[in-house]
Amino acid sequence: MIALSDDHKLSPDEYFEWEAKQEIRYEYINGDVFAMAGGTIAHSMVAANLISLLRPHLRGKNCRVLGSDAKVGISPSGEFFYPDLLVTCDDRDRNSAKAVFYPKLIIEVLSPSTEAYNRGGKFARYRQLSSLSEYVLIGSESIGVEAFRLNDRGKWELTPYGEGDLVQFASIDFECAITAIYEDVEF
Repeated sequence: MIALSDDHKLSPDEYFEWEAKQEIRYEYINGDVFAMAGGTIAHSMVAANLISLLRPHLRGKNCRVLGSDAKVGISPSGEFFYPDLLVTCDDRDRNSAKAVFYPKLIIEVLSPSTEAYNRGGKFARYRQLSSLSEYVLIGSESIGVEAFRLNDRGKWELTPYGEGDLVQFASIDFECAITAIYEDVEF
């Protein structure tokens, strides 16, 4: 993520209007915009594999899986992010044109340039979403999945998955072999 050097703080409405005219995507934090870094082929393959696995599973369940062009809004007044994938099952998101505000599951495919932020500051912001019950980080340079789930005590618990494991996304009652997530991915 690269910050633009401009002292002017944008309102959310200004951000949406301005970003619609840009050639690349920008995340929005406290009135500032940040250019999104490009990904690798492995990153793209992992995301594509996940969409192809999740779409048929969610069919007929009033849930939608959305890719990296869909924004997540922490609130209508600000902070907008582009996760690699998200699942929303909330009717309030059904007619939303600019951002999803009630995701159930957010998935980030890790890149060296964004890994620390995805684990730290971005996850801290995502945890503000009352609808979010699972946050998943997936390696793009080696096989590994980390699922953070909100337990019944309101605490986030980590379940790591490695080579040979069956990965579960409990929030949407989904499971698959980790090899399916990494199908055709070459490191």
